[in-house]
Amino acid sequence: MESFLKPSDTLNSQRQNAIFISQGVAAASTLVALNQLWYQDYEKSNFKIINDNAHWLQMDKAGHVFSAYHLGRVGAEMFQWSGSDVKTQRIYGATLGFTFLSIVEIMDGFSAEWGASWGDVIANASGTALYLGQDLLWNEQRIIPKFSYHQTVYPSARPGTLGESWNEKILKDYNGQTYWLSANISSFVPQSKIPKWLNVAVGYGAEGMITGEDALVNSVFFPESERVRQFYLSLDVDLSKIQTKNHTLKTIFSVFNTIKIPAPTFEINGNGKAKWHAVYF
Repeated sequence: MESFLKPSDTLNSQRQNAIFISQGVAAASTLVALNQLWYQDYEKSNFKIINDNAHWLQMDKAGHVFSAYHLGRVGAEMFQWSGSDVKTQRIYGATLGFTFLSIVEIMDGFSAEWGASWGDVIANASGTALYLGQDLLWNEQRIIPKFSYHQTVYPSARPGTLGESWNEKILKDYNGQTYWLSANISSFVPQSKIPKWLNVAVGYGAEGMITGEDALVNSVFFPESERVRQFYLSLDVDLSKIQTKNHTLKTIFSVFNTIKIPAPTFEINGNGKAKWHAVYF
């Protein structure tokens, strides 16, 4: 396993071809599954574009940035593992997230229930640009989008929309999601004695949302709640900066570096109210 996970020093054609094939099969399988599980219960329509930029206080757009970034990061790291040159890593790897999510957006456009969203496309492009921009500018990722989740009461009002099981709630309950930009301090201050793995993270969340934009529905189920944005400041850990020669550990660190480490956190919401969390998830 260790030798298998070790990146090749030169181009390994077998590995590269395996990546092209596996990515194609995985993408096709996922799209077929989405069509069967997500779209088949709704009527088809002529392609349409909608403006949903005001929905969910833009939490869904933050999710698109996060997804596009990390799909692209994984794609680039896979080609690096094969020994592919940097150009290939950037063209075929880092753009993986934008390409895949754009296809999903087209499928949305032909669904009577939804529609293609320019806001989603821009968010997807932003996630890809965040990865490629840092790769071109610094040849490393100093700022990493991360995710955290805590359970809320809101899915009880609309479990079909916000999730019934724990897994569904993580994906659907925007009230409990927080999206972070986690910046590595030592990368910006290289001469300091700050641990190389220590990050500072700024987060964005929102709560009080039962529907995308209908405040009236909220007032029926939670009369005292209101839709409000939340902003966070916290510490974090960049697992990719932990020194190890073990490629199994490096792979594990790469996977879990998408998740914000629970830590003391300062919060201020859109109403100007501040709160201190001893540990925030």
